[in-house]
Amino acid sequence: MTILCPVDFSAHSAALVALAAGLAAGEGAELRLLHVCEPPETGAAAVAPADCAAHLARLQAAAGAAGAAHVTTGVLRGEAAATIVAEARHRRADLIVIGAHGQTGLSRFLMGNTAEAVLRTAPCPTLLVREPLR
Repeated sequence: MTILCPVDFSAHSAALVALAAGLAAGEGAELRLLHVCEPPETGAAAVAPADCAAHLARLQAAAGAAGAAHVTTGVLRGEAAATIVAEARHRRADLIVIGAHGQTGLSRFLMGNTAEAVLRTAPCPTLLVREPLR
């Protein structure tokens, strides 16, 4: 079993990874942490490659500490939702665990909503986790 967990390195990412790690530990699943670097024209904040590697290593260690036995990481470039869905297909993910930042109104209309797009097009069940986790 493979669980795909896209992360954006927001404050919500650590709690999201802990939840996904708990699910992976309970199922003996591989947990794949994925960060997608979007093109600059999307207006997405860019994370420097060295910072990206450090963030992923920290989240990978936290997932291991939370009980996930097999944690892998990856960084891909592209439009976030399409790239996440493509990675889920490529990895034959059984579940996607993705965070939602709760954008509404104009910001959602202008910026789009990655989690919603993944939810609509994912090839597997998707667990949408709103922030903050409680």
